[in-house]
Amino acid sequence: MYEKYRDFIIFTPNWNKGAIMKDFIFVISLVGAALLITISCSSSKKTQTEVRADVAVVSQTIVPDTFVLPVIPDALVTPDDRARYLSLHFWDRFDFSNRKLIERPDITEQAFVDYINILPYFSKEETDKSLLYTLGKAEADTIFYRYFASLFDKYFYDPNSPYRNEEFYLPILQQLVQSPLLVEEDVSHYAFQLDMALKNRIGQKANDFHYTLDSGLTFSLYELKSEYTLLMFSNPGCPTCEAVMEQLNASKPLNAALALNNSSRTMLTVLTLYPDNDLSEWYSHLPHLPAKWVHAYDKGMEINLKRLYDIKAIPTLYLLDKDKKVILKDSSIEAIESFFSVLQ
Repeated sequence: MYEKYRDFIIFTPNWNKGAIMKDFIFVISLVGAALLITISCSSSKKTQTEVRADVAVVSQTIVPDTFVLPVIPDALVTPDDRARYLSLHFWDRFDFSNRKLIERPDITEQAFVDYINILPYFSKEETDKSLLYTLGKAEADTIFYRYFASLFDKYFYDPNSPYRNEEFYLPILQQLVQSPLLVEEDVSHYAFQLDMALKNRIGQKANDFHYTLDSGLTFSLYELKSEYTLLMFSNPGCPTCEAVMEQLNASKPLNAALALNNSSRTMLTVLTLYPDNDLSEWYSHLPHLPAKWVHAYDKGMEINLKRLYDIKAIPTLYLLDKDKKVILKDSSIEAIESFFSVLQ
């Protein structure tokens, strides 16, 4: 089946989101169709013992110089069971001993993108199990293992990746830092990422820090009384920061939340924080920043020196609740707007 739809999917290394979404919909629809077709040809009257036996004897033949999906056992008749099997055995027919496939992104990296596209449809437990099984398959060859580690890094951690997902990346990182297949430099690289990914996770309380206003007054994040805090790490003069600020400043859901602020209640505080030390540039840029927001800088460079936040790129957005627990981490504008749209 994979050979059939692979020709229609364009690999998008430059993160073309429109093309990626088309790929995503196409892959999911084809996988779903395949599951339904196979289900219609299967019997649902087998006992659990028979199901386990049938699953156990399925042979997955390695197919050289290409990628093909696994053969899903006929004994698995429900869409959920068949989808879980696919997620866990996605790579069973891939030749991890063939290093030439590393040089074929149209085969290997494209298959990797197709694989991570289906992961959001499963529970965290199922996703973690699938990811670790995949990494384990790559252990068949040291070079392939390092290559797959780099793919997980590229797609789950790169700030420009539309697939960026630290929760998916965490179980991978926890394995990589213990792997004897990596050189010391790589282990140190992944250990740093693991340390940063474990900070300020969704549902956890964000790290506290001090911020200083243009008046010279200094406060801590935890002192800020607001039902929601949108924290934006940004630099003056950064074109992307300016574009993001313009979009947020014009956002109807955010402005609706800000309109609820009054003397007895602060619904939303937008706090921009300059984490560097060129204050002359920051001060000169202040008149151009939205007046309804709070603008501050990190006077003692506390965030960078203590590595309190993983600021992979500027700008970086966090949404916090009234207790400063993380709702959205390193978030997109769309996710923030969606949150406040539903809230209203």
